[in-house]
Amino acid sequence: MLETHGHKALLVGGCVRNALLGAPVNDIDISTDARPERVMDLAKAAGLNAIPTGIEHGTITVVADGIPHEITTFRHDVETDGRRAVVAFSDNVEDDARRRDFTMNALYATADGTVVDPLGGLKDLKARRLRFIDNAQDRIREDYLRILRYFRFHAYYGDPAEGMDPDALAASAANIDGLASLSRERVGSETLKLMGASDPAPAVAAMRQTGVLTAILPGTDDRALAPLVHLEEMVAVPIDPVRRLTALGGEGIAQALRLSKKTARHRDVLRNGLESSDTPGALGYRHGAEAATSILLLRAAVFEMPLMPEGLAAAQAGADAQFPIRPADLIDQFQGAALGKALKDLEARWIASDFSLSKSQLWDSLT
Repeated sequence: MLETHGHKALLVGGCVRNALLGAPVNDIDISTDARPERVMDLAKAAGLNAIPTGIEHGTITVVADGIPHEITTFRHDVETDGRRAVVAFSDNVEDDARRRDFTMNALYATADGTVVDPLGGLKDLKARRLRFIDNAQDRIREDYLRILRYFRFHAYYGDPAEGMDPDALAASAANIDGLASLSRERVGSETLKLMGASDPAPAVAAMRQTGVLTAILPGTDDRALAPLVHLEEMVAVPIDPVRRLTALGGEGIAQALRLSKKTARHRDVLRNGLESSDTPGALGYRHGAEAATSILLLRAAVFEMPLMPEGLAAAQAGADAQFPIRPADLIDQFQGAALGKALKDLEARWIASDFSLSKSQLWDSLT
């Protein structure tokens, strides 16, 4: 659509980076010298659906074969305030590259797969070296979210053995106050993405050392995170970012990160279970095997306790257990609040017996 009408069109950013790494590609972004209105006209002429999702910043989303492609005109920043930018369009791919965050994200590719590397990002990508483009301070002051993005991207794409770029760490520490200007939703999204990395513990430890962790999540402590990740790998459970977030502790986290109601409820279940005295079986019965396993992992990591296989088995057994008494069984003897109390008392006895009491035994305990 673009090239046949004389325009440049280059795949850019994450789709190029991930393709080179052999990682899954989620979003397809294209940079072009065509202006947004021209992209809209060409898409219409080609019979494609074009949506002006960010036309003021040069971005048009074009849907082809059911796949959305974000097509953005080459641009450079005219003015930034740490959250948003005023941009001007350009005909030069290097201008476009220099407004991006990290060198490995400033990689482009033609339709035939030829890599276009204006700023040396390919060398950094091969070395798994995460580096800001040009001056780290300048890039961060253009958008303070880049502080959090730095730690998140390092957890996914950096080489842990090589450590982090000293300039990036120093610039992050020097610009911590700028994090307060970000919306809680943006901070929450970045934090949960970080927690979804295979091992976020080194990045979170660096956040603590630079003061970033305290700036976004006061009162948290990352000491249990590395043991938790180790235990997760040991028992081969799927990654749960909320479980890892819970390991950090802290108060008011749901508000600080503007978590969704569903995510906040999940965190509450894990935190309350962590602090409760419920047995593994009771945890499984009340919350299901998945949540109970998460709570047992958290207990082992936070309280430095061994993770016992029999505890995990008991959690699964509790999740599978079915309380044998139904309200209809007691309706002739109890009504109203008395019925609810009788059911609760019987259920407590049954759980305390490790779900071994039969219906008749529970019934006999009433008399």
